[in-house]
Amino acid sequence: MAQTIALVDDDRNILTSVSIALEAEGFEVRTYGDGDEALRGLTSRPVDLAVLDIKMPRMDGMELLQRLRQTSAVPVIFLTSKDDEIDELQGLRMGADDYIRKPFSQRLLIERIRALLRRQELTHGRGEADPGQMLVRGELVLDGARHLCTWKGQEIDLTVTEFLLVKALAQRPGHVKNRDQLMDAAYGEHIYVDDRTIDSHIKRLRKKFKAVDENFAQIETLYGVGYKYRDN
Repeated sequence: MAQTIALVDDDRNILTSVSIALEAEGFEVRTYGDGDEALRGLTSRPVDLAVLDIKMPRMDGMELLQRLRQTSAVPVIFLTSKDDEIDELQGLRMGADDYIRKPFSQRLLIERIRALLRRQELTHGRGEADPGQMLVRGELVLDGARHLCTWKGQEIDLTVTEFLLVKALAQRPGHVKNRDQLMDAAYGEHIYVDDRTIDSHIKRLRKKFKAVDENFAQIETLYGVGYKYRDN
């Protein structure tokens, strides 16, 4: 079954040309000309991955991402202009998984899409990973086969990046991971993010866990060093 990509941009030429390229690669594509239209479409008909332009009328990519993240962990790639470095970092901190700058090579975009989908498949336990593999650390359960995270039996809805960060920390309780190690675990080598982006992801993770358990304190900060998962 073909994977479905949502393409959101107010530039009709980009929607047309990129759609043709993606469909030629075997993807199903849904296009939206603004964020408001996309939010309605993505809410009613979820997709496997969304590519969002930052600068759009009615609802920009930042607001669209923020609204999507209230209910969805769909992988997101931002399209940004060469002058949008601040927006790129803000988008990653809000929960985007990757970005690519305009003008861009369609081949590069397709490679980034495939890389992110492969990364998601690995967290789901498909591809080269063992579908039955589970990681249990006390009250924490990470089920890679279903991309499922639970704490004290309650499900925590995580993005691909967040799931990989929790997994990287929980694999070795008590062992400190510096920010560079967490960047590699979450993003791989093809994208650079700064320290504050990792800090923002950790902040979001803590907020999600505290929403189901206000006493959650397993992810500890070692100032100037990094983070660790507390070993009970």
